[in-house]
Order: sequence, then structure tokens, then C-alpha cells
Amino acid sequence: MEAAVWALAGVVVILVVLVMALTLRRSGTAAADLKQASEQLLLLAEQRFKQAAHAQNAELDSKKQLIDQQVQAVKTELEKVTALVGGIEKDRQAKFSELATHIKTLGEQATGLTAATSTLREALASPRTRGQWGERIADDILRFAGFIEGVDYQKQATLEGSGSRPDFVILLPKGLRLNMDCKFPLDNYLKALDTPGDTERENCERAFARDVRARVKEITGREYIDPEGGTVDCVLLLIPNESIYSYVHQADPQLLDYAVQNRVVCCSPLTLFAVLAVIRQAVDNFAIHEKSDEVLRQLGRFKAEWGKFEEALGTVGERLASTQKAYEQVVGPRKRQLERPLAELENLRQRKGLEIAPADDDQSFSLPQTG
Repeated sequence: MEAAVWALAGVVVILVVLVMALTLRRSGTAAADLKQASEQLLLLAEQRFKQAAHAQNAELDSKKQLIDQQVQAVKTELEKVTALVGGIEKDRQAKFSELATHIKTLGEQATGLTAATSTLREALASPRTRGQWGERIADDILRFAGFIEGVDYQKQATLEGSGSRPDFVILLPKGLRLNMDCKFPLDNYLKALDTPGDTERENCERAFARDVRARVKEITGREYIDPEGGTVDCVLLLIPNESIYSYVHQADPQLLDYAVQNRVVCCSPLTLFAVLAVIRQAVDNFAIHEKSDEVLRQLGRFKAEWGKFEEALGTVGERLASTQKAYEQVVGPRKRQLERPLAELENLRQRKGLEIAPADDDQSFSLPQTG
């Protein structure tokens, strides 16, 4: 800024000199003085210009250094930002690749699940397949609950007298049986899932509820409930899916109450496991009770036998006491009475000086050792 001021001052001086030259041009007497003054002014202007240029160069160098420092700092920060952006970009590419792979996997799984669902729906369209599906689920739940086939339950056992064949017969204590049926109507349920319109869906729901009620009525008419024939006073109906069990509540909230009134207990897989757990616990408790009764009976028998043992032991004790008394009589007074004549005979032998007669052999008599 200062250099620019000095340069402007030099230009002003030159302009002043030119004006003076034009003014004095007409007088020849002052030509020499004017020339000298002009030279001095030009020299002074040149000096001022040099000083201004030097100052300006110094200022420019200082600003250049400052600018270089700022540029270097900005360059360093840009390098850091570039490295950070590069790292973020690499991480983004890796994450994007991983996400793309995951999305592809999910797509493949969804495709497989859709195909499996379609296959399952087609399979469930057959009543026979639905029955087999329900039987397989019930069999798995029974085994998971600790029931053993042939011991705790039977499959497809024909009932005596009626010829009916429930899917499962759960064996209970004292010859009781609990029958279970696994066939469940699903035709209108599947139609309700595939129907787009609300009106048609409601019609399918009502038809589904009617099918379930008809199935409940059919089970009660198959002699699955026969207390006089050895069954309990109810029968189990397996609904082989939790969503279908919930759909039953939605389609007809009074349906389960209707089934209970007809002595039919509707069970989903989860509630069936709970029912079987209760049955298992009850059977175990009954077995413990029966075993405890048997233990008490055996204790009573033991007590009776113990009384007989004590009586016999008392008799033996009395006989031993009598024997001991007789023994003491023998080794006491009887022995002393026998020893007196023997002592007199021994004295007589000694007075006569007779020797003891030798034995017939060298064998000596001794009692057998006990123990």
C-alpha cells in the first residue's frame, strides 16, 4: 500500500515538472534552471520508485510466505481428508458388497420359502395329507413329552365293540384311555387366505367355523367318549398349527366353548404339550401313590412276620434258659457227687502204692475245637 502511494507521488511530481516546463518554456532565461530542477526531480522520483519497488517486493515476499504456509496447511488437511474419504469409500464398498450378498441370500431364502409354502399349501389341500401331517406333529409332541409308543400311547388302535380307530390312544392308570383325533378341516381356511375380497373372505371364515363345528360333532358321535368302556369323559382334537388355532378364535369366538360343552378339548401344538405334561405328572403321582401303598402293605406284612419272629425267638430263649439250668445242675451238684467217690478211690490207691494202669493205646481223648 505504501509503495503504491510513493509511486502515485512520483507521478504527481512528474506532472508538476511538466507543468512547470510548459510554463517556463516561454522564458529562455530560466531554461538552465528548469533543466537542472527537472533532473533533480527525476532522480528523486527514481529513488522513490526504487524504494517503493523494494518495499513492495518485501511485502510480496512476506505475503507469499504466509500464503505458502496457509497452502501447505490446507494441503495437509486435504491429504487427511482424502485418506479419510478413501478409507470410508473402501469400507462403504466392503459393506455394500456384504449387504448385496446378504440381500441375495435373503432373496434366495425367500424364494425357497415361497416355493416350500406353495408346496405345503398344495399338500394340505389333500385331506389324507392333512391327516398324516397332524399325526406326525402329535407323534413328535408325545415323544417330546416323554411318552413311549406301545407303553404310554398307541397309534391307530381299533376300539373294541365299536370298530372306531382314533389316531392316538393315551393309556392311563387303571385301564383308562384318552382318545385323540388329528384330522382337522382346512379347505375353507386355505380359501380364506387366498381370497382377496373382504366379503368372500368373511364367507370363507363362516364356512370354516361351520366345518370345525361339524368336525366336533362328528368326533362325539364316533364313540371316542365311552366312560363305561374305559375312556375318560372327554376327547382331544389337535389343531396342528398355532396360527390356525388363533384363526379359530377369530372366526368363531364361541367355538371352543361349544367344543368343551360337547366334551371335546381343542389343542394347538403348544397347549397339547401342556396337557400331556399335566397327564404325565398325574400318572407319575398315581404311580408314586400306588407304590407308597404297596410299601405300606409290605411294612404291615413285615410287622406281622416280625411278631412271629419275636415269638419264636422267645421260645428258643426259654428253651436255651432251661438247657442252661440243666447244664448248671449237671456240672454243679451232680459233678461234685461223682467226684467224692473218685477222690476216695484215689486216696485208697495212693495208700496202697499202686501205679496207674497204662491205657490201651496212645490216643488221648479231647473235645473238638469250636469256631
